[in-house]
Amino acid sequence: MKRIFTRFCSVLALAAGLSTVGPGTALAQSELVLGFLTSESGPFVSLARSNEIAARIAIDEINAAGGVNGKKLRHIAFDTAGNPGQTVVGLRKLAEDDKVLAIIGPLSSGQVTVASAAGDRAGIVTMSMASSAPKLVASSKYAMRNTSDEGYMFERLMRTLKSKGIASATGAIAYANDDTISRAMGEKVLPALMKKAGVDVKASVDFKIGAFDLSAQVAQLKATPTDLIGVGANPESAIKLAQELRRQGHKGRLVAGTTVGDPDLPARMGKDGDGTVIPSTFFADLNDRTKRFAAEFTKRAKAANLERTQASQFDASTYDIVQYYAWAMKEAKVTGDPKRLAEERTAIRAALGRMKGFPALEGAISFGADNDALKPIYIVEARDGKWTLLETHPAPNN
Repeated sequence: MKRIFTRFCSVLALAAGLSTVGPGTALAQSELVLGFLTSESGPFVSLARSNEIAARIAIDEINAAGGVNGKKLRHIAFDTAGNPGQTVVGLRKLAEDDKVLAIIGPLSSGQVTVASAAGDRAGIVTMSMASSAPKLVASSKYAMRNTSDEGYMFERLMRTLKSKGIASATGAIAYANDDTISRAMGEKVLPALMKKAGVDVKASVDFKIGAFDLSAQVAQLKATPTDLIGVGANPESAIKLAQELRRQGHKGRLVAGTTVGDPDLPARMGKDGDGTVIPSTFFADLNDRTKRFAAEFTKRAKAANLERTQASQFDASTYDIVQYYAWAMKEAKVTGDPKRLAEERTAIRAALGRMKGFPALEGAISFGADNDALKPIYIVEARDGKWTLLETHPAPNN
């Protein structure tokens, strides 16, 4: 009797195990899973916190249209806190434990520097929505960026200043010296391209990205007034700089790259920021499609009680990354079979390399030889609390 009871319990245990494993396996096989290296804190949190909303919009739209290869798409997020070390930890978890097919993010150039190497080792595509330090993933096998580098974009900004007759004979630089992309902007990109455009760069000041008081730096700039002040910093530092410049009576126009590309920046700066000019890869009022995305984003951001409810270029970039991955998985006929994981990850990367003129939210997109997206560039100016479009530069032919 004891032997019969033991055998009966074993059968029950096996049945219970099958009932647990079976549906879970079926669920996994019915989905295609992406990873997402988010940045819920850190120096660029005002640009990063909302990116996941944009990813969810794209995933919901794709699934409502039938999914990818008959399977639903979903994502697993890992918060890196904007920290390069945590970025590597998150990438390994997503690639090795969660076995995702491709990874959205990370955000910043400092994170991309380490993630590209880790992704190459893992054999998985990563795609940043914001990193823009020049040529950062040009030699990577798997890393890509749905961004155009800052040099490419700022050069077009300088062209617009000239074509619009905006005063730009003299300039100065103000930048954060303790952040990878801010330092690259302040020490390399801004001075080189301003000089190339014929601007006499007369001064340069630096500060810590979390600095509260910029009066000493602005006093140096005011001692040699200039038409332009090139800013390499995050949005919060740019706001402090603009306020202090106007307080001390400096009337120079701020110009910057995408590091300050917060859609709320003109409103946050107020009159102090009027005239600020930056490049962007997204303009919400461009067409009906961008307006629909912006409206849906605002609805969801308000529901999530986010401080910023307008879609940024990095939100649009995140949305498009999901769309690229969905397209690549269709092209590569990805199945989500765990036994084919390495093969299908590589097939996704190969398909992305072939992508030409994809009809993205941001415009017709291809990828260049340096693994960065080739995008239209919208030059925008802060005026009366919002960004206004000055000029559009079409994407280059690849």
